[in-house]
Amino acid sequence: MTRAPYACDPAQSRGRLIPEPPSGTRTPFQRDRDRIIHATAFRRLKHKTQVFVQHEGDHYRTRLTHSLEVAQIARSIARSLGLDEDLAEALSLAHDLGHPPFGHAGEEALDLCMQPFGGFDHNEQTFRVLTRLERRYPAFDGLNLTWEALEGIVKHNGPLTGPAASAKAKARPVPRSIAEFSARWDLELGEFASLEAQVAAVSDDIAYNNHDIDDGLRAGLFSLQDLADVPLAGPIVAAVRRDHPGLDEDRAMHETVRRMIGEMVEDVIAETRRRIAAAKVNAPEQVRALGHPLAVFSEAMRQNDIGLKRFLFAHMYRHARVTKMTEQAKLVVADLFDRHLADPSLLPDDWQAEIGAPGDGKTARVVADYIAGMTDNFAFETADRLANTESAAK
Repeated sequence: MTRAPYACDPAQSRGRLIPEPPSGTRTPFQRDRDRIIHATAFRRLKHKTQVFVQHEGDHYRTRLTHSLEVAQIARSIARSLGLDEDLAEALSLAHDLGHPPFGHAGEEALDLCMQPFGGFDHNEQTFRVLTRLERRYPAFDGLNLTWEALEGIVKHNGPLTGPAASAKAKARPVPRSIAEFSARWDLELGEFASLEAQVAAVSDDIAYNNHDIDDGLRAGLFSLQDLADVPLAGPIVAAVRRDHPGLDEDRAMHETVRRMIGEMVEDVIAETRRRIAAAKVNAPEQVRALGHPLAVFSEAMRQNDIGLKRFLFAHMYRHARVTKMTEQAKLVVADLFDRHLADPSLLPDDWQAEIGAPGDGKTARVVADYIAGMTDNFAFETADRLANTESAAK
């Protein structure tokens, strides 16, 4: 497909902070994607919670399967819009690398622990992984991704500063890691990201809404009948029942989710095309400078999205079975943080060089990095080992 004029052109990339010879077989954005896939943090996503902890069952989503689903949706949308599919895919695969174990419960617990030291945010942590914590190459820390990839990660939820920034972004200072990096290599934090990055962000919404519906149905937290009055989902359930009388529940569930994804993807493509035409953008720089996003839901679908989120919040995220797990997870994360902050000698040898004194901010940042990198299983195992060691010492 011919690349649209408003798409990011890998031949015109702003390059990498540490210059490298070009590849003879891959574009810069393809190399970004490949580096992400080969990263240690990417492999760990296999054992990090999306909603259900791994031992709940083999068929529920993990951070890894979620990231793959986001990438598939983003490539489809990018292809239809004439964007660079490789950049959209790279951003989709990378966007959750900074998530700690136990999903949003783990992030909430770690953020609470880090409040005296500036808090914790998984988007900033993803940036830290990509620019500092992955240590594979002899010439630099991180993955030395292109400017376009890094700005897309940083602006996953929109600009961090300026009039177009969200209320949440304005309420918090720019995370230190991002601010320091942008001072060296300006990521234009007050502007929107490329269309490829915007597509990755809306694909994230599409993926997690629909796979949470799927996982919630599989877990028996609610039924297809419970979706009857839910925007978008209810009419689709009815249409599936009408089109396929007597269809078994598993197939009806899959067909419902499949159609929901299709409708949301088609809506984003149509609305984005409409906005591109209205804005008359002809270059990626114009996309960034617009002051508002282009790759979004229509207003009607946005309301559907809000309705889906409300349903999931009430029937899944606040379900007793889920909250029991999340409360346990928060206790594990808090315990790990407190123990390592008080006694940083508990950290592995290769983390010792960067710690400060027990209880100080430097040590807290290292401890947060260490815990954020844990899988669910490793977090449980480490907490048990430390508790058993303490008991044996008494």
